Amino acid sequence: MGLILDSSVLVAAERQGHNARKMLASIARKIAETEVGISVVTLIELAHGAARADTPERKAKRHKFIEELLTAIPTHPVTVPLALCAGQIDGENQARGTRVPLPDLLIGVTALELGYSVGTANLRHFQQLLGLSIVEL
Repeated sequence: MGLILDSSVLVAAERQGHNARKMLASIARKIAETEVGISVVTLIELAHGAARADTPERKAKRHKFIEELLTAIPTHPVTVPLALCAGQIDGENQARGTRVPLPDLLIGVTALELGYSVGTANLRHFQQLLGLSIVEL
């Protein structure tokens, strides 16, 4: 079993001044998951946040955090089967009157496809994905 980290956890750690390795060690102490990774969608969200940094120092700090993260854990791609699964789930959710934002949908489906849980501080969106195991971090 493994864990896909949502950007909410990573952004909170970076804002608290943790480096990626310290954050991952903290998560490892809290949970018994064997593998921790991120979706490429999470990487996009982190890169977006770095690009929007309000100072050069903050931008450099965010880029360093991203680089540390990428050397420490795997980044899982959005594959064709994953995209088809996400489309199916999104259609079913919309028919029930719910909608999960595309980034969270893709992150959640990445975890589902791998048989992993999602580690997040944002429970609301992920709770709408049936069958997804969620770890609140």
